[in-house]
Amino acid sequence: MQIKLGELEHPQVLSLLAEHHQDMAQHSPPESVHALDVSGLAAEGVTFWSLWIEELHQENAQAMQLAGCGALKQLDLTHGEIKSMRTASLYLRQGVAQALLAHIIAEAKQRGYTKLSLETGSMAAFLPAKKLYQRFGFKECAPFADYQLDPYSAFMTLDLF
Repeated sequence: MQIKLGELEHPQVLSLLAEHHQDMAQHSPPESVHALDVSGLAAEGVTFWSLWIEELHQENAQAMQLAGCGALKQLDLTHGEIKSMRTASLYLRQGVAQALLAHIIAEAKQRGYTKLSLETGSMAAFLPAKKLYQRFGFKECAPFADYQLDPYSAFMTLDLF
């Protein structure tokens, strides 16, 4: 696995982000979808990473395949938000989300953040993500930043220090 900074213009990244938005739209009404688009992920204060796996293809040719992505948005000097965590369907349950989440938490600590928060869906489809966050120590919390109470949203936070 190789985690790269950026790669927002890469066709595989654009495809995974489109899949992410389509999936969010299937489970939540438009006003409850808080996923950032490409311009939001490229905005100042947002850092985006993509995770790649080298795969062997026809005639032993090697190619990097996108396995997942995630971002860290600075809310203030001590508080960050996880955004756009997504694992490509071919790589589910292979440690991709864990590797990205560990990377984002380490980056948040390095930046001196004392709190890391996230918004995810409240429906059954989001249960695997919520369980992953809970394994890393995230706890449910009240809405933060500009979020409002929403039956389609679950809010989680992790104290870093």
